[in-house]
Amino acid sequence: MQLPQQLLDSLTGIAGFDKEAFIQVHESGEQVTSVRVNAAKLKKDSLFNIDQLSLSQSLKIPWSSYGYYLPERPAFIFDPLIHAGAYYVQEASSMFVEQALTQTTDVSQPLRVLDLCAAPGGKTTLLQSLISADSLLVSNEVIKSRASILEENCIKWGGANVIVTNADPTTFERLENFFDVIVIDAPCSGSGLFRREREAIGEWSEQNVELCFQRQQRILAAVLPALKEGGVLIYSTCSYSKEEDENISDWLMDTFSVDSLPLSVDASWGIVETQSDKHQAYGYRFFPNKIKGEGFFISCFRKQDGDTGFIKPPKKSLLQKASKNETGIIQPWLQPGLPMQLWKQKEDILAFPQQLEKELLTIVDHVYVRRAGVSIGKIAGTDLIPDHALALSTLINPSIVAVSLKKEEAVQYLRREEVSLSIGHKGWTLVQFEQYNLGWIKVLPNRINNYYPQGWRILKRAADSASEHS
Repeated sequence: MQLPQQLLDSLTGIAGFDKEAFIQVHESGEQVTSVRVNAAKLKKDSLFNIDQLSLSQSLKIPWSSYGYYLPERPAFIFDPLIHAGAYYVQEASSMFVEQALTQTTDVSQPLRVLDLCAAPGGKTTLLQSLISADSLLVSNEVIKSRASILEENCIKWGGANVIVTNADPTTFERLENFFDVIVIDAPCSGSGLFRREREAIGEWSEQNVELCFQRQQRILAAVLPALKEGGVLIYSTCSYSKEEDENISDWLMDTFSVDSLPLSVDASWGIVETQSDKHQAYGYRFFPNKIKGEGFFISCFRKQDGDTGFIKPPKKSLLQKASKNETGIIQPWLQPGLPMQLWKQKEDILAFPQQLEKELLTIVDHVYVRRAGVSIGKIAGTDLIPDHALALSTLINPSIVAVSLKKEEAVQYLRREEVSLSIGHKGWTLVQFEQYNLGWIKVLPNRINNYYPQGWRILKRAADSASEHS
């Protein structure tokens, strides 16, 4: 692997940079694979195996509550548990966002959190696992095709307090002083991913670093008005370049009324604490020769001006509350006693936390929403046609009839092929693998219909076609 000489020259003098060790780790061909478990779906507090690989405590990522290294890389796409949302394949360094959030914010309190550049969903699913059930997470992606991947991963994770939006950062200027926390994993030149994505080397240039620096400024300037006074900004990149990291920190402190926030980092983790030239803003850089993971940079700031006001929700909305009759049809499908409000948008019914009604209506009024909460399904006469999201959600009633599949049968189901089962029950039935819900089938007198989403089905056949998220 030939690293760009201009990159190596630009890193000389940066705290923690060891040129020879840096080159050596990139030439080694070593690949680090890590996953993060979905705590909301864990069964009986016991960890599962991933393709016969055990998630042992010895492989735990030290800065993550639910992150684990894997001793080798399995073919994730053929593991039904990943399709059930039992875990997410995420790069280990980026899981440090957990420390950035929990060290700067009281996550036990109700929060309004924005993940601005969220696709494919690694940090969104991480944030959703950390915040309280009465907090709101708005997960945004500006690129439409990437927003659909984000939506899919949010559905698999199963939480109800998430709104997926597809909007330009400037859209959030309308939500002045709305958010308690804004997370920006900014588009960058990508040098931190060279070891994992070799094609990124050919795309790197000093000119691209400068373009990214300008783009990062535009994104930050557009969205910062949406952060309330006292709110926390978490900024990260997968770039080693000082221009995109420490220099952005100095630009932020020059341009806005923000304070840099230091984090507590265990020395054994190998993370390098840095400070910017002008304002000595704290940053945390991950070198792959010092930690088990890829290149990453993160910094945190607290906003000192603005307001803590609240935007009044609109009098009219695209959403309407479900009727008593519709609610009565749906209630048996949900866990009893959940504080959920059912909403109707055209024919679709969704569930969203009752206490977040004002927030939901405000977001729907100001930003283009792809999905809010959990889609329950559509009413047909006196029956519910359940949505796939209901099957994967944490809201579903555990007493709903389910059938357990072996791995080969589960993969067949996930290919959206016909499944042959002997079931006495007729009608809608949950399909499970090791107690984790995969989706719906409908058992008819003479056949079984497979309702796994057409666009999600497994198309690969070769066992070496692994799936990666970041």
